[in-house]
Amino acid sequence: MSRHSEIPATSQSLSIALLRAREKVMGPVRKMLADVGVTEQQWRVLRVLVEDGPLDPTTIAERAVLLLPSLTRILQKLEDKELVTRGRDQFDGRRHVITLTEAGEAIIAANIPEALRLAEVQRDRLGAEKYDQLLALLNDLNADGGES
Repeated sequence: MSRHSEIPATSQSLSIALLRAREKVMGPVRKMLADVGVTEQQWRVLRVLVEDGPLDPTTIAERAVLLLPSLTRILQKLEDKELVTRGRDQFDGRRHVITLTEAGEAIIAANIPEALRLAEVQRDRLGAEKYDQLLALLNDLNADGGES
């Protein structure tokens, strides 16, 4: 008997299972994004901005699941590509607001059909009921927000 027999198999580890699933889902998405010339993280920022409108960097970081120092670099790259602009909040001049440009909106508009098709492939693979259940469970897991 192995001295590590009390350790569950990696297939029973939530964190490892999530990472494996993420890689399975993100592989085709990364290829799509490479063809577009944006990174996965840049795409997430653009998606958040198209969904929620102009936002401050802290809110973008939270919604795009990025660390604030990483977001700072990502926003600079997106500004260099003229996909976002940075301005001052009209009510609080100390606060920056990031806005999607027409070019940023165009990247999303041109590529969202392929992103949706890739999601549909996963939905078909799992079946609609399991897919919806998986999303609901993951959203439940994320809704708590706290660590134990």
